[in-house]
Amino acid sequence: MTNSQHTDSRRYTLLDHLLINTDQALRTVFGRPRLTERRNPAADLMEADLRADQRRHVARLMRINHTGEVCAQALYQGQALTAKLPETRQRLERSAKEENDHLAWCEERLDELGDRKSLLNPVWYAGSFALGALAGLAGDKWSLGFVVETERQVEDHLDDHLAQIPAHDEKSRAILERMKADEIHHAQVAKSAGGADLPAPIRQAMKLTSRVMTRTAYWV
Repeated sequence: MTNSQHTDSRRYTLLDHLLINTDQALRTVFGRPRLTERRNPAADLMEADLRADQRRHVARLMRINHTGEVCAQALYQGQALTAKLPETRQRLERSAKEENDHLAWCEERLDELGDRKSLLNPVWYAGSFALGALAGLAGDKWSLGFVVETERQVEDHLDDHLAQIPAHDEKSRAILERMKADEIHHAQVAKSAGGADLPAPIRQAMKLTSRVMTRTAYWV
């Protein structure tokens, strides 16, 4: 991106940003995500021969991950909207582009497994966007710290899913392993940029919210 493009983006009005974020929300929740830079890591892998119960369970796990990526898009967009420094906004927008790849990969895998997205995605997007905007208003160091803690929790969550997915389901595993590597990188970038450690009560509240999301997305 050129310097002039950076300058133009800083001249957007609040209304401009709200319209951009509304468009992004509609694309994320109701449209088809667009790949930004990278191919699906499972594109060249063979489909596994899964039993009906295994296929159903893996599909529900991938639905949880898809909903998690919907939330990630909303969080990053909300944080970028209220970020104080242009550098922080650019880091958040860059991470959001990579998370958009995850969203597309999860949706493709859901299609292959013959399952659907969570019906509650609009609710989770709205709540996550509001949470991200509040984190941004608290200040860049807290917003970046929120990214660090979110990505650490997502890493743990992906480890749990990798342990549940059958070893011979190479397609699902390849997607989750690449997502995990990206989440670790996003946490490292946010920490090195000055992300502060969040207070324990906030970390615990985030874990509780994540638990509610994962349990509802598995079924609904």
